[in-house]
Amino acid sequence: MKIVVIPVTPYQQNCSLVICEETKKAALVDPGGEVERILTAIKNHQVTIDKIILTHGHLDHVGGTEPLAAELGVPVIGPEKEDAFWLNQLEAQSAMFSFPNTSSFSPTQWLEDGDVIEVGNIKLNILHVPGHTPGHVALFDAVSKQIIVGDILFNGSIGRTDFPRGDHGQLISGIKKKLFTLPAETVVFPGHGPTTTIGQEKVSNPYLR
Repeated sequence: MKIVVIPVTPYQQNCSLVICEETKKAALVDPGGEVERILTAIKNHQVTIDKIILTHGHLDHVGGTEPLAAELGVPVIGPEKEDAFWLNQLEAQSAMFSFPNTSSFSPTQWLEDGDVIEVGNIKLNILHVPGHTPGHVALFDAVSKQIIVGDILFNGSIGRTDFPRGDHGQLISGIKKKLFTLPAETVVFPGHGPTTTIGQEKVSNPYLR
């Protein structure tokens, strides 16, 4: 699995282009905005997008979803259904954070813990890790040992839990039970900032020692 990170919006949110190099099928994960920039990246990598996957419902991660889904003719998968309330108030989020107005929407399919999403020959295992938001999911590829975690875990930090229905204890527990049990060499692709590894965060993340 090849992951191309496309930072978008003033929040420098990491939209991920997940590519199956054997089939040239691909998925977009968390297209937060800057639709034309994302479309250019797709063209440059000469891949066919067959789905959009969302880790959670915050505006900076989903702002480009609807126009991209319409342009590409693909379904929207995720997040877990407990994030429906975030997707239902995207207009309010737009006004609050001075983003272009984004209409509320529902995905084609909600995700659950243990689901598997196929992208070409890639199988992404879904891990439900609430705390930053109640419906947040991570996408783990056991073959390449790579995981896309959205705003659950960062290089040296963790996701905020001061938003509505955030839960600090739940987030810490989920990271330790769901993420820190993965192989130490697993490469972590967070929703903002640089990549890291599970091993590095286990020994150096000040929030998780």
